[in-house]
Formats: sequence, structure tokens, C-alpha cells
Amino acid sequence: MNGGIRMDDKKRTITLSAINVFQKKGIEKTTVSEIVRGAGIAQGTFYLYFPSQLSVMPAIAEILIEKTLQQFDKQFDRKADFLTQLKQIIDIVFGYTEKYHDLYAILFVGMGSNKQLNQWEAIYEPYYELISDVIKEAQKNGEVQQTLPPKKIAVMLIGFIESAADQSYLFDRADTKAVQVKKEDLIVLLTSGLVLTP
Repeated sequence: MNGGIRMDDKKRTITLSAINVFQKKGIEKTTVSEIVRGAGIAQGTFYLYFPSQLSVMPAIAEILIEKTLQQFDKQFDRKADFLTQLKQIIDIVFGYTEKYHDLYAILFVGMGSNKQLNQWEAIYEPYYELISDVIKEAQKNGEVQQTLPPKKIAVMLIGFIESAADQSYLFDRADTKAVQVKKEDLIVLLTSGLVLTP
């Protein structure tokens, strides 16, 4: 299922080092020299891949999407009915947002301040394709309205669920019970607009 994100090994090493330093020191206090020290490379090698420390942000987003797709490989049941799949999607999104909330916080600040948000859609493309395929299958099975375009539904669905997860883990730091209520509310909201009732 994993949709083909493949990052050059050296770029990955630099990106993972940047993640480590950003998490320890914050974006403003991180220097390129600290990133290259952690990556075990020469400073010139860094600049072959990135013009500045903030330009690493899209590569961090790529790694997060890669981890997301790996979670789908492990947790997602392609043979389940759409309602079960929708619950699984919500659980996966909430799970990785909780696990990587510090990276998402870095991305919000870093990509916004460096005007790189226009790259977000391209980075998310394999993720959109995955969910779009799920929607197409559900439409074929008569579980989801046929009139809605799968790709647009996928983009909106991911955005909506991620926004709810961000509110829970990045902004509110909600407790377990509040998170569960939010997930249940999401199911009600999303199924009322998507799912065909028999």
C-alpha cells in the first residue's frame, strides 16, 4: 500500500539530524553547523540538499507522511466496510498526531515562516491517493455517495480529521476521554455527509 516516497539516504540523514536538533533546541536556535554535526557530514554537503535550515521543513513533512503510510500498512483493513475503515483512518491519524505532535508543531512554525506551504500538497499526494482509492472502492460497493469526486473527498477528509487531531494534541492537549468524544463526533459528522444509508 505504501505509495512510493523514497528519499535519498544522505538527505534522510540530514533531515533526521535536523529533526533531532529542532526538537532539542527549537527552530530559532538551531544552526546548520549543529545539523551537519549530528548528521556526520561536511557543511558543504548540507547545502547540496538545502539552502538553509528552514528549507529542511518539506523533507521533515515527507518523513511524517512516510511514517503515516507505514501506519496504514500495519493497521488499515482494505477488506473492511467503509464505516470500519473510516474509524480506522481516524484512529491512525489521531495516533500519529499524538506520537509526532512535536514534529507537527515544528512544521507549522517552520513551513509557515519559510513560505513553503505551497509544497504541502505535493508532499501529501501519496496519502491523498491512498484515501482516494479507499473512497473509490466504497463508491463501487455502494457505501459512499457516487456524486462526490474521490480525490476531493480524500483531501477534505484528511484535512478535516487532521484538524481535529491537531486541536486535540497540538493546541488543547485534550485528555483521553475528550479525544474519544471528538473521534465519535467526527464519525457522526463524516458519515452524515458521505455514507449511503440502506
